[in-house]
Amino acid sequence: MSTPSDTPGAEQATAAEPSASPAKSNGLQSNKSGWDGKLRLDKNKKAVLANPEALSDPEYSDEDAPPVDQIEADEGTRLCSAIPYTGTNVFGQTCSKTRIPRLRSSLSFLCASFLTDCQQEIDVQHSRVSSIPALHLERFKKVMKLCLRQNSIHSIELPDSLAATLQDLELYDNLISHIKGLDSFTELRSLDLSYNKIKHIKRLDHLKKLDHLYFVQNKISRIEGLDGLSNLTYLELGANRIREISGLETLTALDSLWLGQNKITELKGLSTLTNLKTLSIQANRITSLEGLKELPQLEELYISDNLLTSLEPLSHAPEIRILDVQNNPLTSLRGVSSLVHLENLWATSCRLERFDELEKELGDKKELSEVYFEGNPLQKSNPVLYRNKVRLALPQVSKIDASE
Repeated sequence: MSTPSDTPGAEQATAAEPSASPAKSNGLQSNKSGWDGKLRLDKNKKAVLANPEALSDPEYSDEDAPPVDQIEADEGTRLCSAIPYTGTNVFGQTCSKTRIPRLRSSLSFLCASFLTDCQQEIDVQHSRVSSIPALHLERFKKVMKLCLRQNSIHSIELPDSLAATLQDLELYDNLISHIKGLDSFTELRSLDLSYNKIKHIKRLDHLKKLDHLYFVQNKISRIEGLDGLSNLTYLELGANRIREISGLETLTALDSLWLGQNKITELKGLSTLTNLKTLSIQANRITSLEGLKELPQLEELYISDNLLTSLEPLSHAPEIRILDVQNNPLTSLRGVSSLVHLENLWATSCRLERFDELEKELGDKKELSEVYFEGNPLQKSNPVLYRNKVRLALPQVSKIDASE
């Protein structure tokens, strides 16, 4: 078991020795030494963060964090209440889990003595953990899912003893700059490194079983290092600095690709993605849909907030069911008529003016149930009659601009 001085974020805390006598009957669990999980501090002492730079980092996400210099540690405060329970993991398997609630500092893991060596899921979120080794995870032999979201971790330093069983690793919202330390973790199926400081995708091509991969809100400018991930079905690279779609040629199993909020100007490099069903490329700089001819099997296209002026290339992707073209300078829906299975259409804040075109392009779409045209000239010119006119043009639609 860690001591307070060994735990990140509490190097300067002074604690009384835990009592060796059994804890009083107060409803709290106690370990074999009789310690009830409380950390008792001298009233004049405070627990001081060992890495206050994490809180002053302009890219750190916790706007509600306590002041950088000190975090109060009240006498008798129970820093952690580990909650063991049984449930179903992300892979549909029944397992034992432990959720550790939001904590003041990584001192909280002192109560790991209440955990069992057979835990299959461990969840340590928002706990100011700066060092993975300080958590002493090597004692757990059957962990399948490890969640370390919203901490202050700079490097991936997992004990090799987790490699044989770990399948789902969440390091969302930390301070990681380089992908290292995963060489032995070939059983991983899901890896979330979103909201970090990563610039290059490296040292992942050996993770042959990886199915889901997340890199949202990093500093990635080039798609690379994914060649060996032949089983990957879900890739999220939103909110980065990517200018060109490339490096995806070998990802033939990919089903969903998310590239929103980048700097992409052209739909290309997608021809080998023959299983791609969902493409999100919102908030980029796309001017044409010509690249859709490489994706005839596509079912969901999210391409709002771009620079599209024509939808005619949609004829290359007749299987589309969900289409989002909001906030594009579109004056016409010409091309949508080829989408025989269209169910939902988002086209708010474009430049559409004609109700007769709605009927012409969408009137025969029997599966169409939702449409969104708010913010177009056809709505703003006569908002009182707008909904009635849409209903007349598209009687099969049950929801207009989110209203029944």
